[in-house]
Amino acid sequence: MSSKPKLAVQALQASYGDVQVLWDISLEVFPGEIVCIVGSNGAGKSTFLRCASGLIVPRGGSFTIDGKDMSRAGPAAILQSGVAHVPEGRRLFQAMSVRDNLLMGAYLRDDKTEVLRDLEKIYEIFPILADRRNQSGGTLSGGEQQMCAIGRGIMGRPELLMIDELSLGLAPRAVELLTDALRRINKAGVAILLIEQDVMNALELADRAYVFDRGRVVKSGISADIAKDPAVREAYMGAL
Repeated sequence: MSSKPKLAVQALQASYGDVQVLWDISLEVFPGEIVCIVGSNGAGKSTFLRCASGLIVPRGGSFTIDGKDMSRAGPAAILQSGVAHVPEGRRLFQAMSVRDNLLMGAYLRDDKTEVLRDLEKIYEIFPILADRRNQSGGTLSGGEQQMCAIGRGIMGRPELLMIDELSLGLAPRAVELLTDALRRINKAGVAILLIEQDVMNALELADRAYVFDRGRVVKSGISADIAKDPAVREAYMGAL
């Protein structure tokens, strides 16, 4: 693992109008690792990813990508810096084909031959998308839509892939397939920052974890250690 973080966040604050949602969030993601953010609904997890992808301008604090301050950068600049965001709810273009949805992830690229090669790699990771390539995105199951959303993110050739709510509303088998795919993507060299409602699954998948509560980081550390923490187990797993 590199000694320099891909993403480094310092004392980040964010708000919607007068309502402050994030308070002094500090977090790092290093190349090649998987990091998860867990916490209850309304803890600020999705807002954090929106800040880190340029959809929301922070109220205070800062974040860097490869050491460069990107706190005021827009989504296109952040994608060009190697960070892609898979939003909550997948957000596919419902009327467009699976293939065209995937190609939308490469809209900033002009290396057309490499784009087509990457498309074939997505089909290798998610064979069902190859079978469904000509179907419209809106006809896919929830799990298939999530595969397509992740594939679309990878088409930007990110070094860090941020995923908001991997398993929300999905069947266990779909979650298992997605988790296996993320391990494969990570082994290929892509760091992953994951928000996941299934806390145990997230902690098993990730190397390190951050626990958000009411817009603040209240715990952080090695995922295995966080999983053993009695307070975490009681709050998010229903057992001491």
